[in-house]
This record gives sequence, structure tokens and C-alpha cells, in this order.
Amino acid sequence: MKIGRGAIVLMMTAIVLFGGAIGAMASALTDATADALAAAAGFEIDLVLRADLKKQGSWISLAKDDQGRLLLGAQKGQPLTRVTVRDGKVIEQEDLKLPVSEVMGILCVGDRLYVDARGKEGGNGAFGLYRCSRNGSDDHYDKVELLHEWKRGSGEHGAHAIRMGPDKRLYVVMGNFVEVAGEVSASSPHRNFADDVVLPRAEDGRGFGAGNKPPGGSIVRLDVDGKNPELFAGGERNAYDIAFNADGELFGFDSDAEGDWGTPWYRPTRVFHGVSGAEHGFREGTAKWPEYYPDSLPATANIGIGCPTGVVFGYGARFPAVYQKALFILDWTYGRIMAVHFKPEGASYGATWENFVWPKSLHGNAAKLPNNVTGAVIGDDGALYFATGGRNTQGYLYRVRYVGKEPTKALDAHDVEGAAARELRHGLEHFHGLRDDTAVEMAWEHLESEDRFIRYAARIAIESQPVSQWKARALAETRTRAALGALLGLARCGGASSQAELLAALAKFPASALPESQQLDKLRVLEVSMSRQGKPKGDAARQIAEELGPLYPSASDAVNRELCQLLLAVDAPNAVAKSMKLLASARKQEQQMQYVLYLRTISTGWTAELRRDYFAWWNQDHGRAEHPALMMKWFEEAGRPYSDGASYPGFVTMLRADAIGTLSPAEKGALEPVLNAFVPPSPPPSKRKTTRQVVVKNWKMADIEPLLPQVGRGRNFVAGQEAFEATQCTACHRFGNDGGSAGPDLAAISSRFSRRDILESILEPSKVISEQYQNTDVRTKDGDVVSGRVVSDTADTVIIQPNPLAPDRISIKKSEIRSSVPAKLSPMPEGLVDGLTRDELLDLLSYLESGGKKEHPDFGK
Repeated sequence: MKIGRGAIVLMMTAIVLFGGAIGAMASALTDATADALAAAAGFEIDLVLRADLKKQGSWISLAKDDQGRLLLGAQKGQPLTRVTVRDGKVIEQEDLKLPVSEVMGILCVGDRLYVDARGKEGGNGAFGLYRCSRNGSDDHYDKVELLHEWKRGSGEHGAHAIRMGPDKRLYVVMGNFVEVAGEVSASSPHRNFADDVVLPRAEDGRGFGAGNKPPGGSIVRLDVDGKNPELFAGGERNAYDIAFNADGELFGFDSDAEGDWGTPWYRPTRVFHGVSGAEHGFREGTAKWPEYYPDSLPATANIGIGCPTGVVFGYGARFPAVYQKALFILDWTYGRIMAVHFKPEGASYGATWENFVWPKSLHGNAAKLPNNVTGAVIGDDGALYFATGGRNTQGYLYRVRYVGKEPTKALDAHDVEGAAARELRHGLEHFHGLRDDTAVEMAWEHLESEDRFIRYAARIAIESQPVSQWKARALAETRTRAALGALLGLARCGGASSQAELLAALAKFPASALPESQQLDKLRVLEVSMSRQGKPKGDAARQIAEELGPLYPSASDAVNRELCQLLLAVDAPNAVAKSMKLLASARKQEQQMQYVLYLRTISTGWTAELRRDYFAWWNQDHGRAEHPALMMKWFEEAGRPYSDGASYPGFVTMLRADAIGTLSPAEKGALEPVLNAFVPPSPPPSKRKTTRQVVVKNWKMADIEPLLPQVGRGRNFVAGQEAFEATQCTACHRFGNDGGSAGPDLAAISSRFSRRDILESILEPSKVISEQYQNTDVRTKDGDVVSGRVVSDTADTVIIQPNPLAPDRISIKKSEIRSSVPAKLSPMPEGLVDGLTRDELLDLLSYLESGGKKEHPDFGK
């Protein structure tokens, strides 16, 4: 079957699909001013420079060169701009003539400039790590070398910032789509990674990242010539930047997966301590790890919802002492710069945070100001400079300076507290990825440490040695904490032949006698063993069921989460019934989804009544389900109402389809009434009986852009709402908890984009397309083209959904594919608002800007 782009557009001309477009915003309506931003007490903000979009583009990275000049990286096809600033004024500005663009990361080391970027046309066009050198005396870089190509390195989930470590090696931040596993050395501190889930994971509800395997996001370490790459840490989602503190400890700000809102596998944006060999537990789809898994490390601070970009320590700033030591982290979506304050805790740190710079409109009912922060540096004048831009939004350069009365004398930023614990951890990390006959003896005693980071470092040091050197010792260990750590290592490295001995050793520590934290550790050892060494059968499975069954259900949600998986996996008696009872009593949506997820692939242990109750869950109205208080707090802090993520409806539908796949024909027949009662999650029907059939005008930017100031006052709420319904926006977009999931959530659109951005995304949807909503064009060897959303990507097959509003899918064998490239056309066709009058279009923009709030200033007189 041949399905081309034209056919897809024709299929979708009756819908509004902002998707790929609200990820696709362009320049701002008017100059943003520092007056629209707020800062911590004693600080003032100055607007330093406004980008010329046609010349400089949209700024996505910021650094400082060896002469204190600011370097501003921009998007694909856009230049690297160098700016000299004195007293907050630009005295010189130039666009560097370099054969690279899409500059995600910038690092200046003396007269050499490193960038993560794409080679321009005329060069090799590869995205990778480039080194630019000045060989002459004219202050221009005249030599550009590609040191290392990053496969799938471009884009928002590609290769990002570059930093020089205390070991004088380069550290590069990778998003979760970069292919690094086959590129790094066997001596990498982070290795031996897997999904490590007992029951099958489900892919993202929209197919985003489908098929991607660990390590997910990562940090790669290389020498200054781009050689000898090692995987230093992994399991992040999509950190954009990292920074080293005064003691050489690495920190980053990692992304959430906003599509997961409302699910138990949602993980908030987080500040993490990137130690050697760190595993932070991100996995695609439903396989994300909770923080308590002992084979991962917890966040230093969980921040909430947002979109992490740049980070920088305040060293060198003429700020009060508390801010000189702070890590400043940038949230692109909600326009916040936050100051993170660390306190040493053993071999790692705890942290608190506060808003440092934010739009005055962040809270309250005022019109939102986009402040799409991307990068920050401390200037030679002691001020913090930050840039805005991204997705073709208007770029600005701001300065934050301190004008208060507190002392700003430079301080010694080193931490004496915790120094001994960190030194011990570093000694253990010396063995990561290195075979050394002394490693096991040195590390073993520290498996019993009360410090989680010390235990972790010790285990990775032991795992780096041949299993034959430490297997017997692991099996014989009698100290509970040390035994659980050693057996976890054996589950990860010992192979299937070690499982029987491992289970026998683990049985020496009955779960009923352990405190909750060690219960969770033991359950995790069992999960990793089952995932890597196979599910036990016969007597081994029965013994696990007999030990764990009486503990289920537990008073602990976390323990129930792990017991549910394990007992279902070994077909424990009453595991299905107990899980169904927990599902029925769960008040929070996230708890319900957890049991629905695990039960979906189980085919034994059901009664007819339990089966009926399980499938009846999908027919219930879950709109009034509760959510964790912390989740609601994160939304409040971001200045927006709660809504489920864009992937939630897809998860609901996909999990149900998996569950139906376990039914026999007889069971399907018996369940026919309850199965037929299911209504797939979909947008509510338009309140209007018809859509607009008559074309009023083929609207262009030039027609409406001059009128955009009229959006801000005196608009008609009812007319905007009717325009929103008439154009069927909710067919593809969530607005609050209503709407589809093919496009992005519109509830807080004005927090991210200006009026002009929103208008352009509607009228010119293909100008810039976010990869989160971008289709893929798959060309087969016989010449056919299939365009649509990749919803599954396995070793042998790709499954495409051509129309996001229809369930039809096309399966293509990879052996039949000639090429697969991102589509250049947005799934949203043009002309979808041509049935609106001029005023209705302006009212629609007000309605979007207001988040559907009638009391918004746009509707005042």
C-alpha cells in the first residue's frame, strides 16, 4: 500500500492538529523587557541584547570565551554570535564565520573552542564534537575539526553541553536518543545496563521513544582530542547541561517526560549528582525506575514539572555568599531560573531550591510572559547573564546583577564537610571499569556502609572485576546489607547459571524479618535476577511465592509495587485477586494505573468475576481520581492547573489492548458486554453541530500580525470558545483534562510562547516542527512511502500510525526499508482556521492565551 504525504494531509484536513506546531513556535510579538521579570531580593535585571532573528537566529546555548566575551549558539542554519559586553552594554558584536550550526554545546579552553554542532552544507554535515582553533593573530577560528560524530546527535534529545572536568577530560551531555552504547570503551564506568523489569514494559502512549533501550540519556567522557570515549554515567532522560562544583563534583538538571503526567512511572525534573558509574533509572515507556532501587542513585533535589536547559554555578559572581555557591538551573517552559543550595550529606549532597528569576506573570491571572531561558554564564563583571530562545522563539540576552547591601566578597567555595566521605567514594570509583586484583578486597567492607553512595561505588568497583573473583564471597556473606548489595551484583553479572545459588543465598534473609528499606532491596535483587537470569520455575518459584505471599498486601505502597510484579511473575496463588482488591481500593489514579499495568499481561489466576471487574475498570469515569499532593504542588509552583499528560490516553488504550491479547476466544465471548462498553479516551464532541465549511479567507501572517495587540484587551470569551470548538482543536490537543493527545497540551501555551508564536504555529505549521510531534517518512525498497507516527520500533519491525485520530497501523519489516527520515511537513495541514473571521481568529488567540479562563485580562474592557 502506498501512502504519501498528500494522502495523509487529505485525511486530516477536517481536524486541527497543532501538534508539531506548538512545538514549532517562532519569534516573539514584541520586545520582552526586564520589567516583566522578577528576581530575588536585592537583584535587578537588565535587557542587554535582542537577537535579530534573520541574522542571529534563536539562541539555544551560551558560554564565555578566554577573553570574557559571550558566545551565543543558535539553531540549525544559524550562526554562532560573539558579543563583548561592558557595564551591561554591547560594545562589539559579530557572527563567527564557522562551518557549523545548531550549536547545542559550547566550551572554550584557551584559544580552542569546542562545540557540539552540525556541519553546514559544503562540509561533511555530521552532527558531532567539533574543535575550532585559532592559528593566526586575527582572533578568528581558521581551523575546524570534527573530533567525534554523535549518531542521532542532533535535535532536542541529542548531544548537548560540553564541560572540562577536573581530570582535564571533556564531559558531554547526551539526550536519550543519542546512540552511544556501541561507541564507548569497555573501560566505561557505566556499563552492563538493561531495562531490568520483571513484567513487559509498555511503550509511550504516543510512541515517543518507542524501541529505545538503555542507557537513555548519558554523560560521555573523552580526551581533549575526542578520542577514548567512555560512558561516565547514564539513565538520565534528557539533561541539557552539567556543571562541576568547586570540589570537582558533577551536577545536572534532568528532564521529566511530561506525557507521563498522571501515571505512576512519571519522574519529575530533577537535579542529580553525576558520580562515576551513576545509573539514574530513566527508561522509555513504563519501565522507568523509582528512586529507591539500589541499582540506581536518587535525585539530589526533585524540582517538579518543566523543561531543563542550562545550568551554572555562581562562582565568580558578585553576589551574596549563598548565591556564589548556588547552582542556577534554567526551566525553559515556565521561564524560571532557580537557585539550588547544596548541603553535604555523607559522600553526596542534599539540596533546597528557590526561584531566582521568573516572569511576574508566573502566578495569578495576569497575561503570561514567555521567558524561554536556554543558557547562563557568570560574566567577568560578576553578573549572571542568561539567554532566551529555542524552537525559533525570539532570542534575548539579559544580565542579573546584585544591588543589595549584603557583602559580596569572593568566598572559598570548597566544602570541608563531607570531604572524607567523598575521598573514600573517589577511591572506590578509581576501580570503576578497571580490573585490579586489589579492588574486591578494598571495596567489600563498604558494601555494608550506611551511606548509599559509598555502597553504590563499592558495588560498581566489585562488578568491574571478574565474577569468579567474588562470586563465592557474595554467596557466603552474612551481613544483611552487604549480602544484598553483593547478590545484586551477582544478579547483574553472574549469568543464568548463578541463579539457583543466588536464590539460595538470598533465602537466608527472610523478607518478613527485614525493615522496609531492606525488603525493597531484596525484592529488587529478585527482580534483576528474574529479568536477566530468567523467571524461576518449579520449586524455586513456589518458594518465592510462599515467602512473599503473606507479605502482600503491605502497608507500604512501594513494597506493594514490587510484590505485585514478583508474585504475578511467579504465578503466586491469589496474586491476581489481591492485586484486584488493591486496584479497587486505590483512590489515586497513579496507584490504579500501577495495578492495571502489571495485571495486563497475566493470563492465569483469574476468575470470571475478576476478569469482568478488571475490564470494567476501563469503562469507569476516572476524572475524579485523586493525585499525589506533591504532584499537585509541582503544578501550582509552575503556575498552571493540573492535567494528565498527552500520553495518558494512549497508555490507557494500549494497556487494554495488551490485556485483551491474553484472553481466549471463550473468555472474549463471555466478556463481550463489558468489552463492548468501552469508549476509547477521546476529545469531547464539539458543542457546535457543524464545523465551519465556508472559507472566509486564506489567512496569512501579514493579515493578522499587525492586529495582535488587540488580543490583549476587550476580546470575546464566548466567541473564542466557539472558535476553539468549531475548529475542533480538542481532536488532537488536551486543554485541561479534555482533548486528544496527538498534539501538545494547550493549557499553559502562553507560558511558553508569545501571541505571534501561537499565530504562526496555526498559519504556518510546518515552519518548525518539534521532534516530539514529528512524523516519519519511511520509504520501502519497492518505492512506497509511509508517513506517520512511529508507535513501535523493534529489532525486526517498525509500526506506523498514519492518522493519529484513527487506530489503523501499518507494520513494515526493517529488511524492506530503504530509508527513514523525519517528515518535513507537519501532521497539521494549513488553512484550518480559514473558516473564521478576523475577529474570531483574534478571539481564538485570546482563548488559547487565557487557558480557557473567562476572567483573564484579555477579556476585560
